[in-house]
Amino acid sequence: MLLLISPAKTLDFSPAPLQKYTTSPFTKDSKELVSILKEKTVEDLKKLMGVSDKIAELNIARFRSFKTPFNLENAKQAVLAFRGDVYTGLNADSFDEADLEFAQRNLRMLSGLYGILRPLDLMQPYRLEMGTKLQNERGKNLYEFWHEKITHRLNEDLKNADSEYIINLASKEYFKSVKPKLLNGKLIDVNFKEDKNGTYKIVAFFAKKARGMMCHYIIKNKITDPEYLKGFDYDNYVFNEDLSTEKELIFTR
Repeated sequence: MLLLISPAKTLDFSPAPLQKYTTSPFTKDSKELVSILKEKTVEDLKKLMGVSDKIAELNIARFRSFKTPFNLENAKQAVLAFRGDVYTGLNADSFDEADLEFAQRNLRMLSGLYGILRPLDLMQPYRLEMGTKLQNERGKNLYEFWHEKITHRLNEDLKNADSEYIINLASKEYFKSVKPKLLNGKLIDVNFKEDKNGTYKIVAFFAKKARGMMCHYIIKNKITDPEYLKGFDYDNYVFNEDLSTEKELIFTR
């Protein structure tokens, strides 16, 4: 199975205890985007991203200091660099070598700047959400920039993993970068809902953490069959058969 999750805005670039790493398959594409972003002013970035002066200044500095090749001196493994709600649930710091090997084969992080990242792929700090309307030679936004590249890469990874399932745990914004009709596999969405006065609703904060916890559960238990996802019971969630379908698994609490 391939698990898809979104990246995080919160980053941790303190030195990583892990020496093993891989490199992104889309480094040239990332450099192309950075070359555009390096030319932006603080005001440009504020408008483009809808962020404060402080965040715009920070990311201008990041883009201007971006350089390749990546190494452990100037970059960090993606699964250890991303923080935030999803990654709190994922808790990659607790992974042993076998867990990391399984995650490397099965977990994929979608990214506005890097397209798609494996857990051990090195990345440098950035902020560039997939929904950003960044004009580029390929189109008017990042969806047009990445076009079918992310989908083709997922198909390669499915083939290499000898799997037919893609488990979507990414946000709508990020999953829009994937072309479902072109996927050479079966897509299953997973959602988490809270009981609010007798009605089940998705609450973003809880759902994000639960997506990460589901990945943790899959990685720790080395699950390769979607049927076994139904056993997920972290943080009082239970599989809700009544609300679920073949294409969407829903967990409630």
